[in-house]
Amino acid sequence: MITRRRLLKTSSLALFPTFAPRLSMANSANGKLNHACIGVDGMGWGDLNNLASHPKIEIAAICDVDTARMEKAAAKFPQARRYQDWRELLEKEGDKIDSVNVTVPDHMHASIAYRALQQGKHVYCQKPLTHEVSEARVLRLTAEKAGVVTQMGNQIQSAIEYRMAVRMLQDGVIGKIKEVYSWSGAGFPYRGRPAGEDPIPETLDWDKWLGVAPERPYKKSIYHDFNWRGWQDFGGGGLGDFGCHIMDVPFTALELTAPTSVRATVPKEWSEHEPSRRDNWPDWQEVEYVFPGTKWTAGGSMKLTWIDGTRQPPRELFEFENESRKIPGGGSLFIGEGGKLLIPHISGPQLVPYSKNRGIKRPDVKGFSHYHAYIDACHGEGTTGSNFSYAGPLAETTCLGLVATRVPHTLLQWDAEKLAFANSEAANALVTPSYRKGWEIECL
Repeated sequence: MITRRRLLKTSSLALFPTFAPRLSMANSANGKLNHACIGVDGMGWGDLNNLASHPKIEIAAICDVDTARMEKAAAKFPQARRYQDWRELLEKEGDKIDSVNVTVPDHMHASIAYRALQQGKHVYCQKPLTHEVSEARVLRLTAEKAGVVTQMGNQIQSAIEYRMAVRMLQDGVIGKIKEVYSWSGAGFPYRGRPAGEDPIPETLDWDKWLGVAPERPYKKSIYHDFNWRGWQDFGGGGLGDFGCHIMDVPFTALELTAPTSVRATVPKEWSEHEPSRRDNWPDWQEVEYVFPGTKWTAGGSMKLTWIDGTRQPPRELFEFENESRKIPGGGSLFIGEGGKLLIPHISGPQLVPYSKNRGIKRPDVKGFSHYHAYIDACHGEGTTGSNFSYAGPLAETTCLGLVATRVPHTLLQWDAEKLAFANSEAANALVTPSYRKGWEIECL
């Protein structure tokens, strides 16, 4: 039997290997990829339609714990078999599907994706890939062993804006990189659990929605269907929501691996308010990661600072020539030996200050569909850029920041090979999750 301890111990043999998936054609009679969508409304509705727009895919099954949220998908894809339990779907559809996408709250990503990988299915899983540090490591190793095609849903990675930024950085437009700031204005300012409970809608299976998370009463509009991001049991606040999007360019362009240390600064009001600190994320957080240097960085190590919520990087860093110009709501600022590159989230890269960079042309780079690249790879055509060998370490880094937030104002020394902090038992207790009884999965 493969245990989580045994699986994680193998990670020291190949911490961040180059991944070449075993590509296979779909086994359907018409040559299409037989696909199941798990989570089909909200972000899931977008994933479903983007995947379905490829000519070589067949939506064979759909699943959602809330049948009311499945109605649109059932109407548009009447041929798709319907399920309310993803476990039942994987059991009954095991010999009928080739691929699944996982577009559900963060806390259930690892359980569903892991089970699908164990069945040899190709997997497209939404960001942040996993809710916990150890889950990201397990998914990476499991995917590599399975040899299937995988892709994390940080779709902007394949768009022209981020691809152009990566090219400019690797072309040396601002020289080697000394430091990076990444940020997002996203925040979920809750203040502890509300009292009481509300009637559970007839269409919602609340027990299945909770899944691996501890049991709690249902409260209308507090968790399901969107606000779960602000609760530690289910989401990761601003960092969990946007970290795997915005830190993707630093990871890709600079070929970052695992940080060696991480330290979080949080508001005093949050850290001293026990209900908030126990259940929610702070109104803002600043997380300082230190990474080993690479051929793209200026020294033996490099600092990346993540900021979210109501704070932004210091304005003077941007050297804006127009005093009225605002700092973008999210993005990354690269500080190089020869200049600075600003990458607003979902916008093209900008050299700052502009007056020093007139005449520098952007490279000719094309974007493409992140979803279609995944389906093409499942058919043996090309590869995926955000496969789990890449996405796993990026998700681990995101999750490490969330651990640091819960053990704030402490310089945590991270040993990636051992999957442990060298100097904090409190932080180590947050690396590996405890699942609700009845929802445990071997290796997770």
